[in-house]
Amino acid sequence: MDQAVGGLPSAAGRGRAAPPADADTLAAELAGLPRNGANPPRDEALALFRRHLGRVQADTKARFEAGLSGLDAARLLAQRMDETVRLLHRWTTRVVYPPGVESAGEALALAATGGFGRGVLAPFSDLDLLFLTPWKEPPRTEQVVEFMLYFLWDLGLKVGHATRSIDECIAHARNDQTIRTSLIDARFLAGDRPVFDEFAGRFREDCARQGAAAFFAAKRAERADRQRKYGDSAFLLEPNVKDGKGGLRDLQTLFWMMRHTSGIARFEDAADPALPGGPLITEGEVRAWRRAAEFLWSVRFHLHYTTGRAEERLTFDLQPVIGAAMGYTRHGAVQGVERFMKHYFLTAREVRRLTLTIEPVVERRALGPPALAPEAPPALAARGFALEAGKLVLAPGRSFAAEPILLFRVLQAARDTGRELHPLTLRALVQEARVAARLRDDPEANAAFLDLVASPKMDSAQWLKVMNLAGILGRFIPDWARVVGQMQFDTYHVFTVDEHTIEAVRVLNQLEQGELAGIAPVATALIGQVQSRRALYVAMLLHDIAKGRGGDHSELGAAIAQDLGPRIGLSAEETETVSWLVLHHLVLSQTAFKRDIDDPKTILDLAELVQSPERLRLLMALTVADMRAVSSKIWNNWKATLLREIYWRVAEVLAGGLNVPERDTRVARARQAASAALEAEGWSAADREAFLSLGYPAYWLGFDPETHLRHARLVRDAEAAGQALSIKTVVLPERGVTEVTVYTADHPGLFSKIAGALAVAGASIVDARIHTMTNGMALDTFWIQDAAGGAFDAPHRIARMSVLVEQALSGRLRIAEEIRKARPPFPRTRAIHVPPRVVIDNHASATHTVVEVNGRDRPGLLHDVTAAMSEQGVQIASAHVTTYGVRAVDVFYVKDVFGLKIENERKLASLKEALLAALDAPGEASGAHPAAA
Repeated sequence: MDQAVGGLPSAAGRGRAAPPADADTLAAELAGLPRNGANPPRDEALALFRRHLGRVQADTKARFEAGLSGLDAARLLAQRMDETVRLLHRWTTRVVYPPGVESAGEALALAATGGFGRGVLAPFSDLDLLFLTPWKEPPRTEQVVEFMLYFLWDLGLKVGHATRSIDECIAHARNDQTIRTSLIDARFLAGDRPVFDEFAGRFREDCARQGAAAFFAAKRAERADRQRKYGDSAFLLEPNVKDGKGGLRDLQTLFWMMRHTSGIARFEDAADPALPGGPLITEGEVRAWRRAAEFLWSVRFHLHYTTGRAEERLTFDLQPVIGAAMGYTRHGAVQGVERFMKHYFLTAREVRRLTLTIEPVVERRALGPPALAPEAPPALAARGFALEAGKLVLAPGRSFAAEPILLFRVLQAARDTGRELHPLTLRALVQEARVAARLRDDPEANAAFLDLVASPKMDSAQWLKVMNLAGILGRFIPDWARVVGQMQFDTYHVFTVDEHTIEAVRVLNQLEQGELAGIAPVATALIGQVQSRRALYVAMLLHDIAKGRGGDHSELGAAIAQDLGPRIGLSAEETETVSWLVLHHLVLSQTAFKRDIDDPKTILDLAELVQSPERLRLLMALTVADMRAVSSKIWNNWKATLLREIYWRVAEVLAGGLNVPERDTRVARARQAASAALEAEGWSAADREAFLSLGYPAYWLGFDPETHLRHARLVRDAEAAGQALSIKTVVLPERGVTEVTVYTADHPGLFSKIAGALAVAGASIVDARIHTMTNGMALDTFWIQDAAGGAFDAPHRIARMSVLVEQALSGRLRIAEEIRKARPPFPRTRAIHVPPRVVIDNHASATHTVVEVNGRDRPGLLHDVTAAMSEQGVQIASAHVTTYGVRAVDVFYVKDVFGLKIENERKLASLKEALLAALDAPGEASGAHPAAA
């Protein structure tokens, strides 16, 4: 157990140049230090060690940047630190506390544990040391340990340490699997070798006595806890390279299990045919391990060097920097950073595969084969399967290579019987996934695939996940292989494209099972009514399949659907439905969040596109599942409300029940409903008429009777009190927003000032309606949320917000200055480029010009944009605000100063130029990208 055990050959053993022998230089310098009687020159020695460590770090970094792999650099650094610690130990025990000073001959062994014990170190990793004694720690040993630790700390090193006797090590290892794991990695460094050898022998014997079952269980539990902490997916877009799922710790966990079982010193030794019982793994698995370890260690070294600390998280701001440093450049439409991250996610998937395929083999070697299982039921046996420990395995003499159709049959059998796949079956699926390519034109295979994706038996996502991890899905559908590990360099999407798609299918399963009835009641009800269930599931599988190719992924995906549908057994009608859904899978959400759904033309245009209630139902279910699968933070009550409202309005048109009556008729109905609500509350006829005379037609069409009633109360109270400014807030928990209504004299720039005050208060505006009443007063309504996407409902924050609005309108609040203070100077998301864009549309509305503004989200963006509009003499009727990660999409329905559409080309060009200027944050060039693509 005294060898380097990091799992791969050392740098020198693989033809690398040996490190320079400057340890000898340090040793000579230490020997030449002057002595002042019996006092060792500690400060002078400390200076020598500091210079030596500087040379070690600089030389390692230079070699790494010159092309040394991350794994070999980690081995080189560990080797150099070995030399350094040995020199310190020798100097401490021979010069500082020489034998005979206090308790001559006391034995002490110094061992490396943790990553240092495995013979690998990252630039800013801890040094884990074990000071090992044969029995209770004597006084001289205490002095040696204390001196060395303080010396290492003074060198600026982070040291994890323990001082234990052999008996204490064994006892602690029995009671704590974490300590057992660290001792598995123990490697002799310096001191009394017989003490370490005695410990190593006794520890191996104790491991054998304790058995592997408890250790394996502990490692699995530890892995599960770690993955819950760092994200239970290998495909989170800001992964933790060391502790995340599919990261270095997963590789180490596998190695710990193998070493505990077989006592191997290196990972590649597990493929040695001379092992008792034969090799544990194949040479192919050794190569896969090496590729993964070398890539992940290279990323980790770059992370440490780039940040100057022990940073393990690959955040958005670091991804383009490290991708460029590792040589990833733009290829066609794909950015360099996206190519780099795709390599990362494919590596993480490889680590997950290694875990799936190797762990069961190691466990079987350690624990022996399971008890003889009863014969498989005849139905299973007839399909080519047997049972082992109650789990599905291939029957003797059957293999995926000889019968590729079994790839799909075994998944169907697991689903139909409720049996788990045996780990060895999963291993075989991974190893033989390539044969799925031979099934593309096999009718039975395509029918089985469609059955797994869209069967009413549910849990489609479970089997898609298995097929994707094993590599079957990419072999069977080549277009799918292109989105495996495909990231989108933004903060809106949390997962890679393939993981997001499978998660979206899982949400469809949840909708069908009624699990989301509380948060998506309409979609839950609708999905049970759809006639084209198979088309819905296939459309979800394909909705993002063309991402990352350049061009419109919806159009490209629709073409893929046209080709794939007939192949997997869809009818012509189903194929057309799938293609249509893929082409338009974003239209419902884009209309709900970016258009005025109270505008009749918005509803009529959408109804004309959809044309049938069945397509509307399918589109609604698809949209809800797609949004929920992006991130739990994306979905909120406000967005759910907008989607429900637009669904019912379009459904009403398609059913012919409303058919969008003429504007005057709709206004009259709204006024009648408001009057009835006021009368029910006891308002006199004169008071009712006074309020009803205030609103223009757009006002009456913009709100429901309940909101009209709240406005009436606000106006009456303000006029009775003679208030120049009235602010009313109402928390609407069912919609996940807080409604803020401002009643004051109208003037240019009013919207911008209120938006600025809300930004200073920390509120996020999600929607707004701006109305000038017949008495010249403005009645502006804003719906706001907090930073977490919930209602802005803390009483002290609401009170502060009201004060800030009053200060902004009175000119006492320096809005621009306060907003600048709220802006983070260098957010980590700055690396994500968001090109500013302004689109002006005079066809989307019959009465307004629609202006869509796209740019990087920031505090005060809405203030800046609306201030620019005000300076251009533009009147804003409504604003619809949506954010997609760091990208803001704000849509405004506007008119000119005469209340007409803006159709003059010069005026439109001037407006567009002003808005593009407003989109640039201070100090940010609109087209700049912080790192090479």
